[in-house]
Amino acid sequence: MGNPFGGLSRNQAIGVGVASAAALALGAGLSLLDLSGGNAGDRALQDSDIPALIDDEPETRLSALEAIAEGAPSPDRDRARYLLALLAIEDKQPEVALDYLSSLDDSSLSDWVLWQRARAQRQLGDLEAQSQTLQELLDRFGDRPVAAEALFEIGNGDTTQSEAWQALFARFPTHPRAADAAIARIAATGADKPAALPALRVLIRHHYRSDITDWLDRTVEAHKDALTPEDWQHVAFGYWEELSYRKAGFAYANAPSTSQSRYRQARALQLGGEKNAAIAAYRNAIAAYPTEPETARSLLHLSRLVPEGNSLPLLDRAIADFPDSAAEALYERALALEELNSKTSAQQAKKSVLTQYSESETAAELRWSYANEAAKTGDARTAIGWAQQLVEANPDSELAPEAGFWLGKWRAKIGDAESAEIAFQNVIERYPWSYYAWRSAALLGWDVGDFTTVRDRISQIELPEYRSALPAGSATLSELYAMGLDRDAWAQWQVEFEAVQTPSFDEQYTDGILRTAVGDYLDGIFMLTSLNQFEEPEDRAKFQELRESDGYWLALYPFPYRGVVTLSSQRRGLDPLFSIALIRQESRFVSDIRSVADAVGLMQVLPSTADWITAEKGEPPPIDLTDPSDNVRIGTLYFQYVHEQWDNNSMLAVASYNAGPGNVEDWVDRFGLGDPDEFVRKIPFNETRGYVSSVFGNYWNYMRLYDPAVRSQLEGL
Repeated sequence: MGNPFGGLSRNQAIGVGVASAAALALGAGLSLLDLSGGNAGDRALQDSDIPALIDDEPETRLSALEAIAEGAPSPDRDRARYLLALLAIEDKQPEVALDYLSSLDDSSLSDWVLWQRARAQRQLGDLEAQSQTLQELLDRFGDRPVAAEALFEIGNGDTTQSEAWQALFARFPTHPRAADAAIARIAATGADKPAALPALRVLIRHHYRSDITDWLDRTVEAHKDALTPEDWQHVAFGYWEELSYRKAGFAYANAPSTSQSRYRQARALQLGGEKNAAIAAYRNAIAAYPTEPETARSLLHLSRLVPEGNSLPLLDRAIADFPDSAAEALYERALALEELNSKTSAQQAKKSVLTQYSESETAAELRWSYANEAAKTGDARTAIGWAQQLVEANPDSELAPEAGFWLGKWRAKIGDAESAEIAFQNVIERYPWSYYAWRSAALLGWDVGDFTTVRDRISQIELPEYRSALPAGSATLSELYAMGLDRDAWAQWQVEFEAVQTPSFDEQYTDGILRTAVGDYLDGIFMLTSLNQFEEPEDRAKFQELRESDGYWLALYPFPYRGVVTLSSQRRGLDPLFSIALIRQESRFVSDIRSVADAVGLMQVLPSTADWITAEKGEPPPIDLTDPSDNVRIGTLYFQYVHEQWDNNSMLAVASYNAGPGNVEDWVDRFGLGDPDEFVRKIPFNETRGYVSSVFGNYWNYMRLYDPAVRSQLEGL
């Protein structure tokens, strides 16, 4: 899968520490565990009082844990004592920690108990006792993920020759500690030395970090003759994930031959600008794997690269041999026939798409193109007919919310107000997560703001108490996660999650949830959003069910940096939910992210703009735009400014934030503001047009999740 959010990888590395007490002390966000589903580990905690404490104030949580810890023997008493021990270690009180841990040898987390005991003994300076505890951990639980911590600790004094680190690489190559050890060993030996190759293999095979491209480059440059086909598979996957397509194409050429690797070789070369090499690679892939699903994609892509007259046999083969791709191939055939001036045959092909493959996404796209063509000529009734067909025949299409909304707009235009209202209500009920649900709600008069009134709306924010069940992973993983020990759960998951390149639906969902839990929002949101790419009927059913779950949407629309965002927004007279909606679109909450234009941080502030706006408004200049407080202070100041420029028209303010006020002024002069929805459709910059709908779609989702008044309206439907 590719990455739609720029240069950072889907598998961007997370700085995982060994201590998780800080997460407990600070609160871990959405907290009440949903135990209606998930694995046995989740269900084992359904009677626990611990998960509901995660988001309490520290003093309240501490008192509650102490009370549970002094109660009658129970699994919750063990959990409370374990958490209190972590807090004691964090507060440099090792004696207190050891006292709490002393009664937990036979608990469900006995392997983790030994590791925390070793940490406390190290704090005490009792290195002999620590050594004995680490050895006991390895003897009793040498196959458990937490044993990686012991191996790392034991080998930390011998960077180049440690047998413990050799065992760490062999047993737990995916554990974050293996990456730490690998980097240390490479630094000690030199990346270009043969002795560094085993450590480099740990990184390129198992750790898709934010700096993975550098490690891949160094590995290929220094050791390309020593790399095995399996190594090349991992190198290629890493480049593919990082959008380094040209490099991925050449790496896949050296990987083991499979239908996927041959297809990706060709596709990567195409995306990397190597047209002739891509054509040859597609032909090789088709010849080698004539019946595999990837061959359908190869035929379609190849048909777009070869001369027009040569594309028809390829498309005919796709239509005949691959039913799932036949609709798209038939439509491509129609376009090719148009280029060859065979208008009648082209029209027949399009008609066949609508009749033979009526429920396909291609049919939905064709219907929507016809609807828009009619609307442009002022033929609202014909546009209504095509939009109605799309909504009825393609209700699961990505275009259905938009078609449903414009169905209402066009019906209102011809004076059918009652049918228009029904259309808007249907959009809200069927597609409550969509931007068009917000537009429908606004036109129905709901208190959700409109383009010109959002500036004056301040949401009443109520933080939901919810923590999704994990459908994949061990009971220990669920136990750690349910207690709010997200970073320890993440480290555990890194060992358990083996099929990184080919995850199941449940594994990808679990990975996405855990990534967002530890603050890797960029990749976590990507993993969760991409669940709609699973095509098996069972997975499609799971996804439809998942979209009915609050936990899924709360993971997609988290509210990090809540205090900073709320304070700065209130200072500027902005709804905090509107600000976080813009931040989600700008940076996916990555505080140190930089764009190719050198925009920095959460709100993607250009240093030059920061200097100008602070001088203009008489505020202190920026200190560090990667600091969330500084970035949001200046980002909201500029957001306030563009609102003032447009008399508090939030649609124009959002467009200006992306494209600049000068471009927006030109568009207003060209298109006017008679119908703001038409204005958005006419924005000539694809990026800005999508940006406007994304920011307001984000805002709507934050309102429906965090504003109890909006939630109440939706529940009343």
